[in-house]
Amino acid sequence: MARSLRRTFAAVAGVATALSLASCGMSEDTGSAAAPAASGNAKCETRTPVRLVLQWVAQAQFAGYYAAKDKGYYADECLDVTIQEGGVNIVPQQVLSAGNAEFAVSHVTKTMVTREQGADLVNIGQVFQRGAYLQVAWADSGIKQLSDLRGKKVGSWGFGNELVLFAAMKGAGVDPAKDVKIVQQPFDMSLLLKREVDAAQAKTYNEYAQLLETVNPKTGKLYQPEDFSAISLQDAGYTSLEDGVYARESWLAKEENKDVAVRFLKATYKGWGYCRDDLAGCVDVVLDNGSALGKGHQTWMLNEVNKLVWPSPDGIGVVDPKAWAQTIKIAVDAKVLKADPGEGAYRTDLTEKADEELRAEGFDVTGEKFEPQTVEVTAGGK
Repeated sequence: MARSLRRTFAAVAGVATALSLASCGMSEDTGSAAAPAASGNAKCETRTPVRLVLQWVAQAQFAGYYAAKDKGYYADECLDVTIQEGGVNIVPQQVLSAGNAEFAVSHVTKTMVTREQGADLVNIGQVFQRGAYLQVAWADSGIKQLSDLRGKKVGSWGFGNELVLFAAMKGAGVDPAKDVKIVQQPFDMSLLLKREVDAAQAKTYNEYAQLLETVNPKTGKLYQPEDFSAISLQDAGYTSLEDGVYARESWLAKEENKDVAVRFLKATYKGWGYCRDDLAGCVDVVLDNGSALGKGHQTWMLNEVNKLVWPSPDGIGVVDPKAWAQTIKIAVDAKVLKADPGEGAYRTDLTEKADEELRAEGFDVTGEKFEPQTVEVTAGGK
């Protein structure tokens, strides 16, 4: 798992080609090969097949997409959506840029790095309105803030997920290339639990919960928040926009594809609304789609992910220009990006049209009254 974001494009293209072969023979130019209509959906004579590639495996981080498919929202919009899981050998923004998917879920920073390298990727829907990055240490480590990482062993996942962490460290006066030892971290918290690193990368909705779901061998009880020191990159001033929906500018240049994008976004946002309003039901959808982690963990994850999506003051998926500008500034200041990608890096018109249609149907696009639930931690996330 110790490959960097800049792994060879050929390896990713090979995976992308495999995705393409499994995608119902879709045309790269139009993405509009006809498929039989969904049963019971009388308004659709045919459905347009499109492919969505995720950042990681099936889990509640992507619950809205699975809900949109399983609840029939994509079918209602005359779409036949294939959801492709991500993984260590799949970089979604590169699969997208190769033309082997119509949509991808990715973070702003790493997608803009790919765009800077020549890909014509554009953000068309910013689902997560807030960030979730943590750097977690043991409470007895003395690590309370980013500057305390100097001279320490610091775990990082890589695969582009290190970019925001490195930017935040540089902002705190800690050079990740000189002042710390970066340790390639698996996508769990095993290195921290074994004290093989002093601090480990985590998300509020996933790895942090894994710590709290672990039994402390000294007490026989689950670890508690006070056993750890969790540094929020958001609280430290390094909020960077994370999961959003991306497409290729060249694909969107065709009017019929803009219409496909609006329908895709509309159904996706309904999926996230379902997950907001029926936590337990949406968790079941995720589990039915093959999640490797248990119900307890997925319930925690979805509850935390909902906090990142809702409320969406301007409407779900609408990019907050200030949040975008801050995300880009952090990346440029840290020399992760050479320059601001400019206004064309995101567009709001497609999401705004999707939200307008949803409002007309009585769907709550802002979630203004959203309140997260209190989720009980379960041993092993079961």
